Amino acid sequence: MSQSHIIPLTDFGKLLAQRGLIVSIITTPRNFTRYSAAIAHAASTGLQIRMIPLEFPGDEAGLPRGCENMDSLTSMDLAPEFFAACEMLEAPLLKLMAELRPRPSCVVSTNALPWTQRVADSFSIPRYIFETISCFTLFCSHVLSLDSTQEMIAAAESDSEPFLVPDIPHRIELTKAQMPHQAKKKSSDNNIETVIDQIKKARSFSRATLVNTFEEIESGYVEGYAEVARALWCIGPVSVCNKRPNEKLDRGNKASIDERQCKSWLDSKEAGTIIYACFGSLCRISAAQIKEIGLGLEASGFPFIWIIRDASLTAEVVEWLEEKNNSLEERGLIIRGWAPQVMILSHASVGGFLTHCGWNSTLEGVSAGVPMITWPMFAEQFYNEKFIVHVLGTGVRVGVGVETGSGKGDEKGAFVKWDQVKRAIEELMEGDEEGRERRRRAKELGERAREALEEGGSSYRNIMLLIQDVEQQVMELGGRPLLEETLA
Repeated sequence: MSQSHIIPLTDFGKLLAQRGLIVSIITTPRNFTRYSAAIAHAASTGLQIRMIPLEFPGDEAGLPRGCENMDSLTSMDLAPEFFAACEMLEAPLLKLMAELRPRPSCVVSTNALPWTQRVADSFSIPRYIFETISCFTLFCSHVLSLDSTQEMIAAAESDSEPFLVPDIPHRIELTKAQMPHQAKKKSSDNNIETVIDQIKKARSFSRATLVNTFEEIESGYVEGYAEVARALWCIGPVSVCNKRPNEKLDRGNKASIDERQCKSWLDSKEAGTIIYACFGSLCRISAAQIKEIGLGLEASGFPFIWIIRDASLTAEVVEWLEEKNNSLEERGLIIRGWAPQVMILSHASVGGFLTHCGWNSTLEGVSAGVPMITWPMFAEQFYNEKFIVHVLGTGVRVGVGVETGSGKGDEKGAFVKWDQVKRAIEELMEGDEEGRERRRRAKELGERAREALEEGGSSYRNIMLLIQDVEQQVMELGGRPLLEETLA
């Protein structure tokens, strides 16, 4: 349960409901409060979609009160307890599903909840894995997990020595320092290792894998991963289902800025001139790094919208922002907390996206047709940077060389000075031939992203194949046609 999983799953639920299905989204009380507005908007249009809360046993697992989402954990050291609490939801979910009417026809869950396979098996219904990362990352991770590749990685003399990812469509180099922690070596935490093993085993029992991407953007990697996955359907980018203003506004937390104020500020700027800077819901950025980001945005000379999440708003940061208030506000809009990202990115005045390269943000930038400045911090974000810069050709690197994990920003190669931020912005926004080609590519990809989910598009067709697959299994079990039943 994190923003990067719940938000796209909610969007996907809306896409299914638009096909005439009944969709039940199961979450916990605090997440219910966060995301219920989006479901209420969808239901008000006649879609048969609902959100049902289950009590979260955080206290039993030893979590602080109120920790029901990864971004609410006071420390990532609590991740094992968080996963343990999630698994305790199995019995309550079994009870809930037994009482649902109409009866469930299948389960869709992310790979972070492998125990939901047992729930689906209990009702003799299929489970589909919803992947919140790209086929590029899935395929590269598979290739890098092979024994022969592991030997090559182990032979690297240092964490910064680059190696070539073998047997993939593009020339991609990585270093050990850029790989997700669990891909580099065994975790010292047996609980996390157990979760990873469960994820791998549950993947082999699932009916199919649904990936939040579209075939046209990474066809070679879709084909590559399809050869090792049981079945694979690209069903994204799911964020494009949000077309009305209230849908773009109410995704995730309540926005920390009034919609009219935000739109008015955006409307006041020329087309393609604004830099939108946002680093996701989990990145913890040090006060020193926050200051360098602000100074770089200011020095670039471009108008900007800068999102600083609550966890980064330390007393030192707040004091610095107050000191810099006049000079920063002359050029930029600073939003402290949560921002309506899809609404902002889709505005014509936004010309560049300074991003941590989370896959949701990457897809939202692609769908908006906006080129990106890449600043990966941890997990698979370096893979996404390689994809944006070297495969799509729509990105400029800020120059980070290593994973920061918690985003402390004080590790060698991770701390970015203000002049690096300024240089990357200027390179992205400049109007030379390379810059124009980057913008042309971004715009073209945005059009293809939207077309994928229109009737006849590749992702539209794949969603229909999913529905037909579930219906076939319902009929084999003697049930009624799916559109008379439900998709849970």
